[in-house]
Amino acid sequence: MVKFLINRPIAVIMSFLALIFLGILTIFKIPVSLMPDIDIPEITVQIKYPSAPARTLESSIVTPIRRQLLQVGHLKDIESETRDGYALIRMKYLHGTDIEYAYIECNEKIDQALNENNLPRDMDRPRVIKASATDIPVFNLLITRKSDWQDENRFMQLSDFVRSVIIKRIEQLPEVAMVDITGYTMPGLDIRPDFEKLQSLGLTENDILNAIERNNLTIGSLMVREGYYQYHINFANYLRNVEDIGNIYLGRPDHLMQLKDLADLKIVPQDRRGLFLNRNKNGLCLSVIKQSDERMADLKKELKGLVEYYRTTYPGMDFEIEKDQTKLLEYSIGNLRQSLLFGATLAILVMFLFLKDFRSPVLIAFTIPVSLVISFLFFYLLHISINIISLSGLILAVGMMIDNSIIVIDNINQYRDQGETLNRACVLGTNEVIRPLISSALTTCAVFVPLVFLSGLAGALFFDQAVAVSTGLFVSFAVSVTLLPMLFRLFYFKKPTAGSHRFLARINRVDYEKGYNQSFNHVFRYRRIYSIAFLAAIPLAVWLFHTLKIRSFPEMQQTESVAVLDWNEPVHVTENARRVRELTAAIPDTLLQYSSEVGEQQFFLNRRAEQTASEAEIYLRTQNPASVERIQNSIKAYLGQHYPMATVSFYPPENIFEALFSEDLPPLLARISSTVQTGQPSLQEFNRLLDSISREKDIEFTSVPVQDQIVIEVDPEKLLLYQVDFSTLYNQLQTAFNQRPMGVLKSYQQYIPIILGNVKRPVAEVINRMKVSNRQGQKIPVASMVRLNRAQQYKSIRANRHGEFVPLELNTSGNSIPGLMGQLNRVIKQFPDLEISYDGTWFRNSDLIRQLAFVLGISVLLLFFILAAQFESFIQPLIVLLEIPIDFAGALFLLWIFGGSVNVMSAIGIIVMSGIIINDSILKIDTINRARREGAPLLEAIHIGGRRRLKPIIMTSLTTILALLPFLFFKGLGAELQKPLALTVIGGMTIGTLVSLYFIPLAYWAIYRRIA
Repeated sequence: MVKFLINRPIAVIMSFLALIFLGILTIFKIPVSLMPDIDIPEITVQIKYPSAPARTLESSIVTPIRRQLLQVGHLKDIESETRDGYALIRMKYLHGTDIEYAYIECNEKIDQALNENNLPRDMDRPRVIKASATDIPVFNLLITRKSDWQDENRFMQLSDFVRSVIIKRIEQLPEVAMVDITGYTMPGLDIRPDFEKLQSLGLTENDILNAIERNNLTIGSLMVREGYYQYHINFANYLRNVEDIGNIYLGRPDHLMQLKDLADLKIVPQDRRGLFLNRNKNGLCLSVIKQSDERMADLKKELKGLVEYYRTTYPGMDFEIEKDQTKLLEYSIGNLRQSLLFGATLAILVMFLFLKDFRSPVLIAFTIPVSLVISFLFFYLLHISINIISLSGLILAVGMMIDNSIIVIDNINQYRDQGETLNRACVLGTNEVIRPLISSALTTCAVFVPLVFLSGLAGALFFDQAVAVSTGLFVSFAVSVTLLPMLFRLFYFKKPTAGSHRFLARINRVDYEKGYNQSFNHVFRYRRIYSIAFLAAIPLAVWLFHTLKIRSFPEMQQTESVAVLDWNEPVHVTENARRVRELTAAIPDTLLQYSSEVGEQQFFLNRRAEQTASEAEIYLRTQNPASVERIQNSIKAYLGQHYPMATVSFYPPENIFEALFSEDLPPLLARISSTVQTGQPSLQEFNRLLDSISREKDIEFTSVPVQDQIVIEVDPEKLLLYQVDFSTLYNQLQTAFNQRPMGVLKSYQQYIPIILGNVKRPVAEVINRMKVSNRQGQKIPVASMVRLNRAQQYKSIRANRHGEFVPLELNTSGNSIPGLMGQLNRVIKQFPDLEISYDGTWFRNSDLIRQLAFVLGISVLLLFFILAAQFESFIQPLIVLLEIPIDFAGALFLLWIFGGSVNVMSAIGIIVMSGIIINDSILKIDTINRARREGAPLLEAIHIGGRRRLKPIIMTSLTTILALLPFLFFKGLGAELQKPLALTVIGGMTIGTLVSLYFIPLAYWAIYRRIA
């Protein structure tokens, strides 16, 4: 076949030109994204019922819904968190689940729960939100006034303007799917009755409520016929504004008065349960979400122009972009492209040190872009996007692309040195290495096949990298055995000039073979010592494995952080905001940007648990990762000094990378549940347990959040004695605390709630001053019928498929996790009414390591089958595979030097390295076998194989190492994600080169000298 192609250069060149042309066209059509298009297997269900306390909500609503959702298919885990008036159910599915069908099934189960369990009719239907990479905002647009307004009425006007003008204009952009918003203020109609006037007329608050309801009815339409025509008649509701409400008449038939004469009516901002602060100024946050099929760059360009227009048109307003995902994409993809170019350049430069002329390196360098461009054609056909995973796979493949070309050209040159003609050298040199190259390609790809057995994200994510490496490798193989020999013949048709020979003679003055012969003889002279030294690497690898930390995914350096605060005090949202302002003002480092979400937020696409009024999130962006750690430490120190009850935790900001890789569990989480009741353990019993745990040595834990509550206990006997209806008492309390809704004013485009309120006073003062009418119209003091108490309870109720529990997060730094669990198990035995179970990343990481060990075993078995088929021997594959455990030591040693960890990427790097490094040994043993078949004695055949494969082994190892070297120095998510993989491959290849040069010959000689 090679001879046929060499004699038809025009046909070969035209065929490859056609492939290159198609590849260039597809480059501009392949979508560019940060990560592969992977479904996030998670669905959340939000339940809101503002009037229900946490216990009532959990028992009567959340538990029936959770039991129904347990029946959905492919469910991996389910957990709920219930607070006063709000609950969140998180459902995690197995990776590979069709999330669209899961979303439909989840909605069906919720509808079934609503119909079968007689849930409250006045409760809004639970909202189901599926996790999607496309729902993560591309960036946030922050809007504030240049002068910070403290006037809530003016801020309400700004909120209305942004929602009705700014958002609608942004959503008109074709690249925008929707704009989510938080921080806005809604209007409400506040009615403050004059109770003296009402009493003089014999009226109560209920009369006002009934009058508004009578005049605020929503009436349907009628259809009437008039001759040949048919009309729909609509009844207009005339309550459109405050004036309409004020003109409502009420009173006795002989004395009617308008509502405006009996009460003060005013449009006011509703009480805010949350705020958004941009640089400590009250503002609004607009999260821009792009259409799934649009490019980020196009959206950024359009929105940038629109923001500039707004800045010019509205000079009194500030517009600032935050959490820009487009910069993350550009930075990560750009750095990977630089890594690809830099690594390929280094690899090409190395070839000038080993090859005999300029033309061979240039020829090899030409095959790299050809292979890459054709690989992009297969990307397009296989629907693979350009992302940090697929690009990293191409960078890994570049070194192997060069390897194929080096082996072919070096073999052709060896035949030329033996006196063969140019044509015959091209044919013989290429045909001789086709079989080992196929075997090498198969062994490299074989290590990727078992990775499909990896469960979870690791298996789903690695598909793009596996396709990229396999595609690049087989395209490179095709180019090396078809295009390369033909081009070699054309390039070397003329002899090189004398000047280039002299220059390259100086470059190749080093006699590599002489140095190798001396070292080879030295190793064989002291073969026992060197054999022990090589085999000692195996226990070293075992020690390093147990020394290194185990994580799921690599730890990324961040210049951004989110501080999640809980003051653990029943503070109002305004006090929360004041404390946040003080905290951010006390941070010593310079912040490039910061904003705060204080209390409840209004985002529609919010998959997290709703914040309470005493919680806040602060987004911080700094200049470098070192500043992030300093700021985190300063926040902890400030809170410890000023607010010791407060707790804080830090997380990276939300982006597609964090959505896929972030861990929502600590290393060890203890779940404490009751064995004698269906609910959580009582707070008193749980505190006794914590006291016992705190007395144990070396056990530290994070305190469980609790909250103080004011409990109004109604005495039913007093209600009967004074003939007071409970509903009357409840409505009166609602009015006193400005919580009594009276309907909705449909004012054109707005729906304004009507609230019957009173002057705000402390709770105790309200109870002591309030009187309520009984059935005879007598005024009875409320204080005589109720008792005011304070109580503590859990801030939230947590439950999973097994029931309710209390989570206890353990500090594992410096402690053995099995030892901690043993101590806790001994403590829990002292409490027969309690039981304990465990969860955390430690368990998941251990399971992942077991899966990776299983994958490695399958990979080695596949390699054995392939090598046995090639060598037609069961012994020679064992010689080759003996190299793998020795190379582990080099891979883990480099991880240890760079402070890395054993994670998915480093483990995959070890598996990939196992398939790459044995290629050198395969070619060497194949050459030794050829020499033995030609009649050479055993030791001489081993020496011949070593000399003939010296340069290819060194060059292929160096090119692969140098192609991955930029990962160690470039920044960005792509480089940092692939850094552990690069470290293990570089470390394994470094020691593996020495193993191929010296240990494999030793092992081959030790075995076959006895057989021979």
